Formats: sequence, structure tokens, C-alpha cells
Amino acid sequence: MKGLLKRSALAGGILLFFAAGSAFAADSTPIDTGVTAWMLTSTALVLLMIPGLAMFYGGLVRTKNVLGTMMHSFVAMGIMAVLWVVVGYSMGFGSSVLGGWFGWNNDYFLLKGIDETITSAGVPEYVFSMFQGKFAIITPALIAGAFAERVSFRGYVVFIVLWGLFVYNPLCHWVWSADGFLFNMGAMGAIDFAGGTVVHIASGVSGLVAALYLGSRRGHPKTAVAPSNLVMTMIGAGLLWVGWFGFNAGSSVSSGLLTAQALTATQVAAAAGAITWIVVEAIQHGKSTALGFASGILAGLVAVTPAAGVVQPAGALALGIAAALICYGAIIIKNRLGYDDSLDAFGIHGVGGIVGSLLLVFFIRKSWMSTAAEAAGGSWTLWQQLGVQAAAVGIAIAYAAVLTLIIIFVVNKTVGFRSSTEAEMQGLDHTYHGEQGYGMLNPR
Repeated sequence: MKGLLKRSALAGGILLFFAAGSAFAADSTPIDTGVTAWMLTSTALVLLMIPGLAMFYGGLVRTKNVLGTMMHSFVAMGIMAVLWVVVGYSMGFGSSVLGGWFGWNNDYFLLKGIDETITSAGVPEYVFSMFQGKFAIITPALIAGAFAERVSFRGYVVFIVLWGLFVYNPLCHWVWSADGFLFNMGAMGAIDFAGGTVVHIASGVSGLVAALYLGSRRGHPKTAVAPSNLVMTMIGAGLLWVGWFGFNAGSSVSSGLLTAQALTATQVAAAAGAITWIVVEAIQHGKSTALGFASGILAGLVAVTPAAGVVQPAGALALGIAAALICYGAIIIKNRLGYDDSLDAFGIHGVGGIVGSLLLVFFIRKSWMSTAAEAAGGSWTLWQQLGVQAAAVGIAIAYAAVLTLIIIFVVNKTVGFRSSTEAEMQGLDHTYHGEQGYGMLNPR
């Protein structure tokens, strides 16, 4: 049992209660109030990340697009939350159907069958469902950074609904459900403790596809686009850092040693990424920027997300440094190639997720490798696990890219996705919401 619990935690913090027939009635499994309290807190912390993301993105766009950009995050809080309750939880964590493409469980439809269910971790299943639902909210919101300032609000709404149904939910099932094929690949499964592949690679790659399909903002790259409010961006970055403790440490679905390990790794990687980024800036440009510090925070946090429960502080430090260096380079390459990933969704989230998902292999605790070897019935090497990780990364990239391209094509040809030139010139705030983010300033 102990080895199996460890393996489950490694593959994404999903414990034994998601195996077939593993629902527990309230009268057979007592509630662990300590774990439940932490999971309630973690759920709230992850939700806090969405307004944090809205502030981070909103401060980076022009004055005329602040509210429209922030609405991309806030509207996801409503739409994806409803979608998750209706079908998302069932598609993500139900038993495999259609050859394992996604899951389904009638009891999870509208959460109608879990009213009194307590998981084997001692947590009401409502709490776990709501915790996972916050991941389903923030992932499509991350994509919006790639096409900020140039999409219609109606098109975005349709896009995130379809993307949640056909991209996020299946990936969630493959990686985090007990019968998902990536969960069961190799001795350990594909390690994604809190969302390296499901959240960051999927959103980053999808953002890149969207940016390339839709084309650049009007005037890009000849016309400089200055951030409207870096103070708001910095506050948003701070909220994301705080919320990420729930994101990663909450994914332990426990309140003990594994939780402490994940929390510590999260703090170390974020700090290492931020410091590395501003040092590189200072070397290259002679100045360290606030935006660079915020970007480094995110790079470190993204990279440690799949690894938080399996690496020691030294490994988290290495991942934070590596992610900052590689993400910094990715943004330089983007600028040279000239494609318009507006707020570097791919450069930070896509690249950082790939870095963390692959490099974590070289920093796994020896105890985890011993458990994997035991599960494999002999030996299990780092190189074998690297093969599993690479396969998961490749599958996530290919699936997200192809499905996103299809979804964007359908949305653009039906309700329309790319804004018109006139709408883009007027700004998202006025065109789609009839408002201005800053009442004393006219749109530029």
C-alpha cells in the first residue's frame, strides 16, 4: 500500500480513491479534518491565482485593452467552473471510455453522486473536485496571454469551452486518472505532480498555435507596445507566487511530509528563477527590470510544478535556474523570429513546463527510484524514466497543437475569433465591453 501511494503521488497527487469502485461512503471513511482544512485552503489559493493572472496580464497590455484582457481570466472563472461541475470532473476522473480518450462516471455528472462521498485521503470528494476544478479554470486563461489584444470576446468564450472539453479534460484523464495511459506508463507513470504537462505545456503550446494562426497585432513588431501598468503586473506576480503554494503543495492531497516537500521546492525554484533572470538581464543590458524579476518567478514556478513532490531543494534550485535561462533564451528567439506571442505564454509556460517535466528526472529522490524499481520487479533507471517523460511531453505537445488548431479554425470560421482592424484600433475594452479600465485616460 505504501509503495502504491507513493507511485500515485508521483504521477500527480491522485490517490487510490480514483481506482475503479474506490468511492468511500461517509460512514466507512472518517473525515481527516487536518487534510480537509489544508485542501480547502489550497483550493482557495489556486482560485486566488486567477485574479493574480488577470493583474499580471492586464498590466502588460495597452491601456485600451486592460479590462478586455483581465476579462479573459475572470470569465474563465465562471465558464470553466460550470463546465467542470457538469461534465469536466467526470471526463477527467471517471473510468476510461472511447479507448481511454477521456473518462466518464454518471455519479460525477453534475457531481450528483458524491454528495456524501469521503475519499481514502479523508477528504470529502466535493473538496477534491473543487480543487481540481481550479486547474481547469486557470489553464485556458493562461493561453489568453498568447493572443492578448486581438481576439473577440465571443470567440474567446467559445474557444475556452471547446478547449476545456476536447483538450484539457482528456489530458487530465491521461495523466492524473488512475486508469489514464500516461499515469500507468512505465514503473512510475509520467510524473506530473501538479500540472507540468496538463496545465503548462498544454496551455503554452496551444497559445503558440493560436498566435501563429491569428497573426500579429496591428503594427507588430514595428510599433512598440508599452505595458500600461507594471505595478499591477508585479502585484499579480506576487499573488501567483502565493497561490502557487496551493497549486503545488495542495496536489499532495495530504497534509504531511509530502506537502512540506512540495511547498519547499516551490519556494526555492521561484526564488532561484527570479534571481537568475535579473542577473542575466544585468549582464546583458546593465539593468535588472521589475518585469524580468516577475518573469523569472513564473519560469521557476512553472518548471517546479511537475517536480514539486519528487525533488529536494537542490533539485528545485537547479530547475529554477535552468528554467530562467532557457525561458529567457526562448523569448530572445521569439523576438528574432518575429511571431507575436503577446505575453510570452509559450516562452514561459510552454518552455518552462517542458524543462521541468524532462529535467526533474535527474533530481528525483533515491527513495522514489527504489519504489519504482520495486514496482518494476527489478530495476528502473533514470534513463527509462526520462523516456517516459519525453513520451508524455511529446504526446501533450502533439495533442494540444493539433486539437487547438482544429478548434481555432472552427471558432474563427463560425463565430469569429480574430478581431477586426477597427475593433483592434478602438481596443477590447470599448469594443467588447463598452468600458474603460482607466476613466481619466482615453484609449490609445
